[in-house]
Amino acid sequence: MKRILFIGLFTCSFFLSIAQVAMDYDPSKQQTTHLQFFKPIEEHLFVGDCMPYYHGNTFYLYWLIDQGHHSGLGGLGGHQWALSTSTDLKNWKHYPIALGIDEEWEKSICTGSVIAEGDKFHAFYATRIKDESGVKEQLSYAISSDGGLSFKKQKPNPFYFPPEVSNPNDFRDPEVFKDKDGLFHLFISTYLKEPVLNGFGGYLAHLISKDLKNWEQAESPLTGQQGTPECPDYFRWGDWYYLVYQKYSETFYVKSKNPYGPWEYPETQALVEEWSNVAKTAEFTGNRRVSVSFIPGRGNNNDRGGEIYAGNLLFREVLQSEDGTLSTRFLPEVLPASTPIVTPAITTALPEIISINGKQIQINAQGSMGVANMNDLPDNYRIRMKIIPESNYEILGLYLRGHDKNNAGYKLELNANNATVMLHNTSIHGVKGLREPVQLDIIVFDDFIDVCINNQRCIVNRLPEKKGHSLFFYVKNGIASIENIEVSKI
Repeated sequence: MKRILFIGLFTCSFFLSIAQVAMDYDPSKQQTTHLQFFKPIEEHLFVGDCMPYYHGNTFYLYWLIDQGHHSGLGGLGGHQWALSTSTDLKNWKHYPIALGIDEEWEKSICTGSVIAEGDKFHAFYATRIKDESGVKEQLSYAISSDGGLSFKKQKPNPFYFPPEVSNPNDFRDPEVFKDKDGLFHLFISTYLKEPVLNGFGGYLAHLISKDLKNWEQAESPLTGQQGTPECPDYFRWGDWYYLVYQKYSETFYVKSKNPYGPWEYPETQALVEEWSNVAKTAEFTGNRRVSVSFIPGRGNNNDRGGEIYAGNLLFREVLQSEDGTLSTRFLPEVLPASTPIVTPAITTALPEIISINGKQIQINAQGSMGVANMNDLPDNYRIRMKIIPESNYEILGLYLRGHDKNNAGYKLELNANNATVMLHNTSIHGVKGLREPVQLDIIVFDDFIDVCINNQRCIVNRLPEKKGHSLFFYVKNGIASIENIEVSKI
């Protein structure tokens, strides 16, 4: 009787815990095209860390399904792996949970990676647990025999624990790959208990294996990081090797002509966007590379709220220059569908310094501020234009989703002197080419404003409050023309 009672209580406890994770995700109801900004149709479900993988002409997008912005299972996440696939990046298929929580002690199926070997897919991930000594993270392993659609956990589970030098609650996000000699590698995010300098103990643990089962430690490829270098990504592209990692949710990379360094830190960090969290990449047909991340939610769902975990998908196409530097642009296959419309009329209250000719604006604002406006824009739209600076300028740009001059909207600011682009309360740095003609491509959709500059840098922001239908062009302390303005309704 006691034995039966104990089992019953345990089972009841387990199902109470399972109720805190996403069990009602319905893949058949999800959006299957134009996946930029996608989230599950279920209001309480969100997209967390993404794990793209390309194999056999199919783009596999594994992603953490989140309920309650990391609040599941006592704040430990309760995450599971969802899966979406595509062969053309246009048409997508969604599947039931590929790797889920099955045991009471599994508090989250954390971020990891996948590799196909033979006729099997192998998934490596961290499991977050909690016991009498606190929260810990340890490595687990699962195998798929159906082409990566569903995984069966392997024994022992977990199969690897943090080394003695590492914090036990920082041991996660394994990145698996196979080198040219057939040896398998895992890079694991972790942090030293006793760093050489306080605050700089972040490093990647490195494991090697011949069979994906038996692992031994090897030399770390990255040390001395400020904070844990999370969710690593590693790939070769042409003659260059890249190591990508997250620092406080922003994505950085280093490059080298050698597999494990020494690493070069590039002049610009094109993957860094404050509202693009945990960007990981995968190749695609035609020597292309795709980055996938998530746009976090905002606290209290207002423009002043800070980031909260999980939200909507964000895609970028990654480009490579001859010197190995990376840049990003919109991924055309996933953008919201849009239809060209007649460009709304452009007007100004300052005809003495501004001339307007159809889709062209000339602003001469040396020692002053020049503003032109466009009204009656759709709720959601895409606008493209070329801005040509004709002198040095202090700042220039746009205000989006404004109502009138007293409620001007969200500022998009280009600053060539500082090499920055600001979008309301977020910015990107090291933006080159702002003294030359600048091609702007802007998507205004639901709560998002997404901007691509010269097909080289992108910046996105989640801005839920203002919904005005006016746009303001402005130049301060400079001369510039704005040409080739095209508007499409989404």
